[in-house]
Amino acid sequence: MAIGSWSPGLRSSAHLNKRTIFVSHVKESETIEFKKSLAELSEGLHSIAAILNKHGAGELWFGIKNDGPPVGMEVSETTLRKVSQAIAAHIEPRIYPEVSTVDLQGKSCIRVIFSGNEKPYYAHGRAYMRVADEDRQLSAKELESMILRKNRNHLGWDAEPITGAAFAPDVPKLRAFVSRAGLPWVNAKNALDSLGLLVDGNYLNAARVFFSKAPPLTLRCAVFGTPSTSTIIDQHDFQGDILSLIEEAEKYILKNIRIGMKLEGLVRVDVPEIDREAFREAIINAFCHRDYRDPDEVRIAIFPDRVEVRNPGTLLEGLTLRKLRTSKVSRRRNPLIADLLRRIQLIEAWGRGIPLILDKAPNARFTEVAGTFIASFPRAPASEVVEPESGPESGPESGPESQPESIASRIMTALEKSPLSKAELARSLGHGSISSKLNLRVIQLLESGLIERTIPDKPNSRLQQYRLTPKGRARLD
Repeated sequence: MAIGSWSPGLRSSAHLNKRTIFVSHVKESETIEFKKSLAELSEGLHSIAAILNKHGAGELWFGIKNDGPPVGMEVSETTLRKVSQAIAAHIEPRIYPEVSTVDLQGKSCIRVIFSGNEKPYYAHGRAYMRVADEDRQLSAKELESMILRKNRNHLGWDAEPITGAAFAPDVPKLRAFVSRAGLPWVNAKNALDSLGLLVDGNYLNAARVFFSKAPPLTLRCAVFGTPSTSTIIDQHDFQGDILSLIEEAEKYILKNIRIGMKLEGLVRVDVPEIDREAFREAIINAFCHRDYRDPDEVRIAIFPDRVEVRNPGTLLEGLTLRKLRTSKVSRRRNPLIADLLRRIQLIEAWGRGIPLILDKAPNARFTEVAGTFIASFPRAPASEVVEPESGPESGPESGPESQPESIASRIMTALEKSPLSKAELARSLGHGSISSKLNLRVIQLLESGLIERTIPDKPNSRLQQYRLTPKGRARLD
C-alpha cells in the first residue's frame, strides 16, 4: 500500500496526540522526504520549505532512512510537540501541519503532512526549492522571480497571460505609444517587456487590449428619444483597443449633445452642455476600472435629460459610493492597465478621477445597478445652451435654422412629392449621413401623425420609406 493509503485497521486520535496509522510502505519522491531521526529536524524544515515552494504540499517522515527502510524511533507527546513547535518557529509564512505517529512495518515513525499557497516559503530565513529528492537554496534572482510571479498573480485579469487567442502586436500602434510615453524604441518585444507586458515569455492581457492587431474590445453607444430605453434613435457599436475606443466614445457624446458657445475676446469657443473634461474622465475610468472578466461592454447611453457612461463591474471591496465622492482613495481593479494609461498621462496615480469629474460637473451622479457602475451627467435644458453659428456637423442642422420646427418643416417639404427613405431624406437636407437629430425629428413627426411609414408592420425594414399623412399635408399647406 502506497503512502497516504490507510489499512482497514486504521486507528486515530486527536491532532498532535498520539495518532497511529498502519501503512505498509512508503517511497521518497519530490513531495515526500525521509529523515532517520530528529537529529535531522533542521534539514527536515528545509525540505518542508523546498517542497512547498515547488509543489505546495507534501510529507516529511522521521524514523525512515533515506533509502526507504523504516528504523522507527521513540515517539511521545513531547516528541510530536517538539516537531510542531520547530515548524511554527522556523517556517515562514506560517503553516499548520498535521503531525502524527504512524506504525510502519511495526515501527513507530512521525509523519508530517503540510500544505500552503503563500510561497515563497522560508526555513531559518532561507528559501529552498525541491529538485528531485534534494533541497536546493534559491538564488537572489530566482527568489525575486518567484515573488514577481506571486505578485502578478494577485494583480488581476490584466496581468494574466493571454489565453484562448493568438496575440500579434500592432507594431505602429505600439511604437506610437512608446514615443508618447517618452521611452526609447528598440523593437516590439523589447517595448512590451519594458512596459511589463511580457513576463516569462508570455504576453499579458493588458497587451492585447492596448496593442492587438485584431480589435479586442467593443464599445456600445446609443441615443434614446425618451428618458427610458424604450425608443432608440441611434445605435452604433465600435470595435478597437482601449485608446481608440476612448476617442470614439468622446466623439459620439460630442456629436449627440448640444454645443453652445462663448466669446473669449474675439475668439468663439464651443461649450458642450456637459463639461468635456468631466465625461472624458468618466470614459477613461470606465475602461481603466471595468471588470474584464465580465463579457459585457462599456456603454454610452444618451437620453434627453442625461448622459450615462456605464461599465461592467462594481466598486471593489472597501469602497462605497459615499467614500467615492468624499475621499481621494483609489482602488485599482486593473493596475497594469492603469499604469499604461498613467504613462501617457491619461490618468494620475493619486485617485483624482472622481474629484476631477465632480469639480467640472458637480451634479454628476454615481450608481451601481446589477453589477454595472454608472456615471450619469444631467443635461442642461435647451434654453440654457447658447447655439453657435455652426456646430460640429456641417449642413442645415448646424446653423440658425437648426430649430426642431424648421428641420421638421424641411423633412415634410421633402416628402411632399414622393415617399423617401431616411438616407434620401438626409441627402435632401444636405447631410452626408443619417444623423441622430434627423432620427429624432422623424420619430417626433411619426408620433404627431404628420408622417407615416410605408411598411408599418416592419418598422426596421431596409425598404422602409416615409410619406406625408393627410394631417401632414394640411399642416404643410
